[in-house]
Amino acid sequence: MLLAVGTAFLAQPWKLRALGTKPSWIDKFIRTLLRATDANVIAVDWVYGSTGNYLFAVENVVKLSLEISRFLSKLLELGVSESSIHIIGVSLGAHVGGMVGHFYKGQLGRITGLDPAGPEYTRASLEERLDAGDARFVEAIHTDTDYLGIRIPVGHVDYFVNGGQDQPGCPTFFHAGYSYLICDHMRAVHLYISALENTCPLMAFPCASYKAFLAGDCLDCFNPFLLSCPRIGLVEQGGVKIEPLPKEVRVYLLTTARAPYCVHHSLVEFHLKQKRKKDTSIEVTFLSIGTTSSVKITIPREQLEGRGVIAHPDPQCQINQVKLKLQVPSRVWKKDRTVVIGTFCTAPLPVNDSKKTVCISEPVSLQASMPVFQDLKIACV
Repeated sequence: MLLAVGTAFLAQPWKLRALGTKPSWIDKFIRTLLRATDANVIAVDWVYGSTGNYLFAVENVVKLSLEISRFLSKLLELGVSESSIHIIGVSLGAHVGGMVGHFYKGQLGRITGLDPAGPEYTRASLEERLDAGDARFVEAIHTDTDYLGIRIPVGHVDYFVNGGQDQPGCPTFFHAGYSYLICDHMRAVHLYISALENTCPLMAFPCASYKAFLAGDCLDCFNPFLLSCPRIGLVEQGGVKIEPLPKEVRVYLLTTARAPYCVHHSLVEFHLKQKRKKDTSIEVTFLSIGTTSSVKITIPREQLEGRGVIAHPDPQCQINQVKLKLQVPSRVWKKDRTVVIGTFCTAPLPVNDSKKTVCISEPVSLQASMPVFQDLKIACV
């Protein structure tokens, strides 16, 4: 566990590793924190208490929390302020940080939970797990909610990365062994390190669900953050500029499969000239030098507009073309001569006003499974 002070504590996760060996990422994490901010960084080594039997490790969470609290008391006696303390906890370490914060009645400055552990904690009381009352600002980055991570929000801001599970680039088959077990869970650590190392922001958007976010239903951060979209990293309160802070706000973002992970989110829309009596599915692909990104948008029958969110590593001004393809069932496309006509529009997120929206000037005609390429000329700001 890292404890950054003005101070940061970092709690390491429960992992299947040889007893007594420290996690491979810890040294890099410490170096990155020291480069990113002026802080004293304290790494808490509880490898003998967190390795092996998971239930045994859970029992040791209270013991470790008490030890850290005693240590903190000595720092406070020396003049360190409670508000300068930032606890960064990984997996079980996130709940260690929460318990320490509870002992200090929520007056510590900040707690960051990197994929807080789920087993034994989803139904735990607030006193036993990380929650928004444990510090002045509590955030959590969720990357493995379907296995080792917790699926419920536990902070003021909860980032559900790629929906919170099944991270891109991680193995999807059990035969990958240890990497299959731990890759999604540890992605939160690597995302946080990357956020400290790179200027490309890992920005997220509040939404009712991941499905609604992908459907383009949540395009700005007005509710509840009054347009201050939260960002992963050390920026104060994650960039959220309102008081008092709302609690347990689910925010969503997409990432790439490899560092630096960050993407530029864009709204994409297709407006039909005429309504149709069946759903219309269109695949939208952004093409820049050496990189492509795609998303499928659906226009429900008897409606004119479909929208979605696409994530691309490059900003819109570096995208050369957009490819549009009308999709139909593979068994009938050769017989389908349907042509749909409409207008394509896009805007970078967050979309706070209509001035950001760019539309292709001429109507686009699409025929079954025959791609159409259009130049996307957007000036860099």
